[in-house]
Amino acid sequence: MRELLTKIEQNSRLDRFGDRLQRAVQGTLRGQRVRDLLHGVWLGHPLHPAMVQVTVGSWMSAAVLDLLPGQRRAATALIAVGTASAVPSAVAGLNDWAALARDQRRVGLVHAASNSVALVLYGGSLAARLSGRHGLGRTLGFLGLSAASAGAYIGGHLAYKQGAQVNVSVSDLHLISDGWHAIAEMDSLPQRELVTRKVDEVSVILYRHGDDVTVMLERCPHQSGPLGEGEVREIDGHACVVCPWHGSTFRLNGGEVVHGPSSNDQQILPTRVVNGKLEARLP
Repeated sequence: MRELLTKIEQNSRLDRFGDRLQRAVQGTLRGQRVRDLLHGVWLGHPLHPAMVQVTVGSWMSAAVLDLLPGQRRAATALIAVGTASAVPSAVAGLNDWAALARDQRRVGLVHAASNSVALVLYGGSLAARLSGRHGLGRTLGFLGLSAASAGAYIGGHLAYKQGAQVNVSVSDLHLISDGWHAIAEMDSLPQRELVTRKVDEVSVILYRHGDDVTVMLERCPHQSGPLGEGEVREIDGHACVVCPWHGSTFRLNGGEVVHGPSSNDQQILPTRVVNGKLEARLP
């Protein structure tokens, strides 16, 4: 499976279909509010894996009930819940997928294809059960669960091996040693401009507003974009930095995510000023 997934990551022939699908998704989900909702900006982490719990949980519970006598009605109800919830879960997943890197999108295509097969099988299972063919419904249900399990395995590879929709910048904190670190002379910092510095070997951005200075990890949580090269924009009365790669937006006075595709806040380091020098430390 590892070799197969590596081949999928490197299979550029998938890009012909993947690029067209990406344009279609981006053309359909145009509104920033809609995209932020589906990314899970309001939730603080990706919405898609949270929604999938309803779908997979319902289908797995139905499979258990299918092994027990006298549970046809309950199993059918769970199949219906899982099948209905799979559609909005897929929409949220496609929204996340469209903002990924190309090698991630290739694996994501196979993940989506496997789950689509599961959805078709469960749709058939539900139709069979409602028409009284419970034996066929159970068979299709178990086949659907197999396809969904394969999709879950591929999704795990996508998230945990390829880092799709996880906070890729937070690991930088592990590279910073304990204690306070001098970063810059306060007098050298311009007002309301982004400045890039390093704490140990970790790149951070500095933003001064009056006597207050924000020190924020420079790598964007979404795909490691260089926030130091981003644009400062005022949104709802707050100065925010916009990632130049995919547009993820974070408040400079707290690190809260304002717009996706990132659904994670960006890490801010505590600061102090000693003898005119700005210092920062781990949270």
